[in-house]
Amino acid sequence: MLLKASPAFSSTAPAGAPVPLAWDQSPDPSIVGYNIYYGTASHTYTSRVQLGHVTNTTISGLSAGVTYFFAATCYDAAGGESGYSDEASSTVPLTVPDLQGRASAGQFVLTVSGPAGQTNQILASPELKTWTVIGTVTLGTGGLLNFTDVNAAAFPQRFYRTQKAP
Repeated sequence: MLLKASPAFSSTAPAGAPVPLAWDQSPDPSIVGYNIYYGTASHTYTSRVQLGHVTNTTISGLSAGVTYFFAATCYDAAGGESGYSDEASSTVPLTVPDLQGRASAGQFVLTVSGPAGQTNQILASPELKTWTVIGTVTLGTGGLLNFTDVNAAAFPQRFYRTQKAP
């Protein structure tokens, strides 16, 4: 049995969230569910999620900064499956690390938090114009790390920021 491909397949990715997907319901009354296929190359799907008779889902556990390609199929009770829907793509946003600081005995301790395993550079500036990398940190399994600027006392004022390491 040849099934009709699911029409109107879409994807949006709000910042810091898994990828939500939605599609139109198949008009075929014999349809009992949908499969979502996805991968990191167009029309090359390496993963599949089998769903019941729903028209939306959220795919979690995807890598930040990576573009994923998605397609849907529908299936009937006998296991017959349609062809792929039109392809949708979405780039999972990078999570921006959070930076907090506190003075401690002539030094400045910065607490960096963000996704575990992400490597960030810590930059400092005396005037918000010229930025110098003063360290690189990779966040551990808890997504939190302290970094101490031992040169903070040498500056009358010092500003900090982070950026994802190249």
